[in-house]
Amino acid sequence: MRITRRTLLVGAGTGAAAMLLASCTGGQRPSPSPTGSATPTPTPSATTVTPTPAPAVPSPERWLRSAWTSDPFSRGAASFIRVGATPQQRAVLAAPLEDRVFFAGEATASDRPGSVLGAYDSGARAAAEVLDRAVEGERMAVVGAGAAGATVARSLADAGFDVTVFEARDRVGGRIHSVSDDAWPIPVQLGAWTLGEDDAAFLGRLRLLGVEELDLEPAVGWSASGETATPGFDAVRQATDRAADQPADSSLADALDAAGADVEDPALEASLAWLAATTGADPDAASSWFAPAIPPETLIGAAGNLSGLVENPLTDIQVTLSSPVVRIAYDERGVSLRIATGEALSFDRVVVTVPLGVLQNESIEFSPELPTAHRGALAALGMGAIETAWLRFEERFWSTDAVIWHVVGGDGLIRTWFNLEPATGEPVLVGLVGGGAAAEFAALDDDEAQAAALASLVFFAPE
Repeated sequence: MRITRRTLLVGAGTGAAAMLLASCTGGQRPSPSPTGSATPTPTPSATTVTPTPAPAVPSPERWLRSAWTSDPFSRGAASFIRVGATPQQRAVLAAPLEDRVFFAGEATASDRPGSVLGAYDSGARAAAEVLDRAVEGERMAVVGAGAAGATVARSLADAGFDVTVFEARDRVGGRIHSVSDDAWPIPVQLGAWTLGEDDAAFLGRLRLLGVEELDLEPAVGWSASGETATPGFDAVRQATDRAADQPADSSLADALDAAGADVEDPALEASLAWLAATTGADPDAASSWFAPAIPPETLIGAAGNLSGLVENPLTDIQVTLSSPVVRIAYDERGVSLRIATGEALSFDRVVVTVPLGVLQNESIEFSPELPTAHRGALAALGMGAIETAWLRFEERFWSTDAVIWHVVGGDGLIRTWFNLEPATGEPVLVGLVGGGAAAEFAALDDDEAQAAALASLVFFAPE
């Protein structure tokens, strides 16, 4: 087993698995429902039967969860290519309007879309587009203070422009959200925090922050009978290879079925759940021609506070928090922004970096309305759901030292778990869920969500 916790001397980005938001503390502890042999009333001719308790997962001492899917300022976690769409839709969405309104965010990234690194890249691209058109003395607005917004704002400010950032939340960071609390051995990451070992750009940013690194391996499959083969992606690769030769695109689920795969096979279900947990894409909606990226075999987790990834670039830049932009009016002369409070402000140019789900929900009105091509791109792209649950227990109840668990079989909502005990010395588990299951998890109230998380761990409970 390889699991280390080593200090990176690093500063910013996020790749392989972008995720979540709103945190909630645990509510009432669910009461397990024992099953097993009944205990009949003893009679002279009867033998008393002692009930056999069902495996019980203890309630956590502490827990935090995300709810990006229901968050009005996110409406999901990461974009993906829906069946029938193409990556070209990302470029269409990124096209400027009247050289006054520009777009950034991971959904517009041509490289590494669906990740924080993609968001950074998109911010650099949008800033270059603005600088190519701007003249000295112009006033710039940036809508959204996540990774893309911070990158744009920093670039424009460094070029000498007056920049104002409008953020709907009461914090900066977007879907980078670290919660530092002494009750946890490391900051709780309710947003993007994992990457592949080849994401050198992200590792370089982290080193500047002095963030620690967790090597998240090995991974195992776990069923009701205990450890089993780790779910793989051979069936997915074969299905997408076969789909590439077909005359029309199909969903990943349909491509698997056409390739002869049993989509109800527990091992394949576990693989697809892991794919959805890292990309947000549900197999029924995702394109097979432009399929979601298969997760890397080795994952690295960030064990430090990631807020500096966005806060540092925004140093000395005016950031207005709790200020959702609800209307953007533009013409060849400039841009007018209306804030939810009713205030209207004028700028020369604006860069919109809000998540794809916010644009799809029409939370921002554009006047004139977005061109047909942009609206088509919004309809074609998918916004995937990814949610996370962090649970700290009084003591370890599981038997395996494996670091990533893929639950094979059963009907639990959360099929992927990170075991942080080997790295931190504390009994902490982190559940990751994506796709339709993530949307279902986000819709639960706190008590229901905690009960669902515990039910997903039943295979690891002591007998």
